[in-house]
Amino acid sequence: MATKYKNLSSYNENSVPNAAGMKIGIVVAEWNDKITFSLRDGAVQTLAKHGVIEDDILVVTVPGTFELTLGAQLMAEKEVDAVICLGCVIQGETPHFDYICQGVTQGITQLNMNYNIPIVFGVLTTNTLEQAQDRSGGKHGNKGDEAAITAIKMVQLKRDLEA
Repeated sequence: MATKYKNLSSYNENSVPNAAGMKIGIVVAEWNDKITFSLRDGAVQTLAKHGVIEDDILVVTVPGTFELTLGAQLMAEKEVDAVICLGCVIQGETPHFDYICQGVTQGITQLNMNYNIPIVFGVLTTNTLEQAQDRSGGKHGNKGDEAAITAIKMVQLKRDLEA
């Protein structure tokens, strides 16, 4: 498990570029909202901590994790430097989990290629609600923090390579 030895909110602050002037979109699934809104709060706080002003953080919601891809596409068509996708899918008794996870993973990957801006995968795919809680501000940190740091670093990488 990726988080077994790493807290999602732990990072070397010196390795994060100053994000002042970056405009970041965040698309949040409403399904499992106690989890996803915690991910959103973590992402927003981390972006602000590293210099993104409130007016440059655009947050929208979509009904569920599957809808993140269209929400991210619509957000990418705005003037943003990156889009963070935040969702949570918890394993159930049917293969629905597999279809949703596969679809959103492929969709976000395709958006990265189509729009040439970072579209960050901040989706929890867990077996239990407890695992989701542990990764949305619990004992394993907050995947929203990790997604925000990823967005900042990828925007800076793009800027560096374009310079």
